[in-house]
Amino acid sequence: MTDTGSADKVIINEVGPRDGLQSQDVELGLEQRFQFVEALLGAGLEHIEMGSFVSPRAVPQMAGTGDLARRLGQRAGTQLSALVPNMKGYELACEAGVDTVAVVVSATETMNQKNINLSMDETMQVAQAVIERGSAEGVRVQAYLAVAFECPFEGLVDSGYVRALAAQLMEYGASELVIADTIGAANPGQVKHLMTALADEHGAARLACHFHDTRALGLANVYAALESGIRRFDSSVGGLGGCPFAPGAKGNVATEDVVMLCEQLGYTTGVDMPALLNVVDLISDMLGRPQGGRAHYWLSRNAA
Repeated sequence: MTDTGSADKVIINEVGPRDGLQSQDVELGLEQRFQFVEALLGAGLEHIEMGSFVSPRAVPQMAGTGDLARRLGQRAGTQLSALVPNMKGYELACEAGVDTVAVVVSATETMNQKNINLSMDETMQVAQAVIERGSAEGVRVQAYLAVAFECPFEGLVDSGYVRALAAQLMEYGASELVIADTIGAANPGQVKHLMTALADEHGAARLACHFHDTRALGLANVYAALESGIRRFDSSVGGLGGCPFAPGAKGNVATEDVVMLCEQLGYTTGVDMPALLNVVDLISDMLGRPQGGRAHYWLSRNAA
């Protein structure tokens, strides 16, 4: 698996197959999801969140993730991960051969209640149990702090409180902490302030960022995080995705835009841009509607 040993290497964690697809009104079949992930691997993306182990009644787009994981298998030099909401999800993921899972804790009480019907304390207890079991069983557990900058119900989130939650999750043994701007409300100043502090406290190598482009600040926030020493980012091919709490949101920051930014700044990503643009076209065809970040539009137009 690729590591961030070099300061000029940026790791892209592609979340389109999970965070991107779960918000779509079109439900892709197992074969389509398999083709999607295979195409992403073929474009050089080595870290992919391929699905989630949640109730198919609640999120039908993720039905059959266990079958998908078994079909994909584990690949040398790659990290195929899955989101798990609780211990049951963790066990299902392990049964399917997944060796990297993600747990999510929202940084506000109301968001936890609205999202998973648990209190903050209960959510932290679930996260602790999964992280500690994963550590004991050799499973990497990524801890996400959702709405880390602003909550749609409680407004701005105190950065000191986010840092305290981060410290707890790291103490539990999380392999990586992902700071998520879930509704796309952060600005570069906020990002640089928080990520610099967290990097000082925990080391930048164990940190990642997850940005949405709701207010057209997604790439600016990536740049601010890069300036803070962060070298791991979630993104979604074609900007696929959205947020149920931010109607009209543009979704995740587009992978092709993040790759273009990083490569233009002199970082390496290992991603084959022409192949990545083909994946954007593939998922657009599968969903029956055009997808694509600004890099896709510009590069496709200039290649025509």
